Amino acid sequence: MKPVPVSPSNGKLRIGARLRAARQRQGLTIDQVAASAEVTKGFISRIERDETSPSVATLVTLCEVLSLPIGTLFESPETAVVRKADAPHIQLAGAGAEERLLTPRGQARLQLVRSVIEPGGTGGAELYTLNCEVEVLHVLKGTIEVVFSSSTERLNAGDTMTFSGREPHSWINPDPSRGAEVLWVISPAPWDMSA
Repeated sequence: MKPVPVSPSNGKLRIGARLRAARQRQGLTIDQVAASAEVTKGFISRIERDETSPSVATLVTLCEVLSLPIGTLFESPETAVVRKADAPHIQLAGAGAEERLLTPRGQARLQLVRSVIEPGGTGGAELYTLNCEVEVLHVLKGTIEVVFSSSTERLNAGDTMTFSGREPHSWINPDPSRGAEVLWVISPAPWDMSA
């Protein structure tokens, strides 16, 4: 079998932003990284701006200093698109709402749910909880009341509320004639939909 050579893409490899992000996540200064890697501060700065390419040995050292697996510098970014028509129907709680999951089914860090709520639609008379740290409710259209054990908060279009999903709560569209549309951001995902 005859070997077929593959031409390089000639695209410049850009790893500087990933190195800078790793450094900043750890709260390290350029000085600290430079001292640990035994290179100059200016060299680290130029690497982070993709103005120079480090040798393989220097790159390995930088990754060790930053506790960063070297392979992550070369991974393609993870992206996923959920088309409106393909967003799966789900049922969070209650009745009178059409709910669609807008994030990929297997996304465990957070889930985004769009709810179109009929007049009088509700999360139910019983307060419920979700197994998540944070829920964010943003009202796109209409009015929603979020009910807690000791208070009720009324949100209008453009309003946003953040609270613990473990706090017993429910919701209702109190308008007898107008629907509402809301976005729920839930983090981390309270259920696994990867199946």
